[in-house]
Amino acid sequence: MRSLRRALRGVRWYVRELTDESAYDRYVAHVRREHPQAPVPTRRAFERMRTERQEGDPRQGFRCC
Repeated sequence: MRSLRRALRGVRWYVRELTDESAYDRYVAHVRREHPQAPVPTRRAFERMRTERQEGDPRQGFRCC
């Protein structure tokens, strides 16, 4: 049973990294570690910042839709 849980945790980690679902968690950890006085943005605000940064960077390509 322990090995099954470990395997499922590994699969969950892999899927979150593959889909970049864990980016917000990494960002929150970074803000709390490097800028402890700064407010932590909500997930929605983080995703908005991320999208705006990606769309503004010509190296990221463009969005047609």
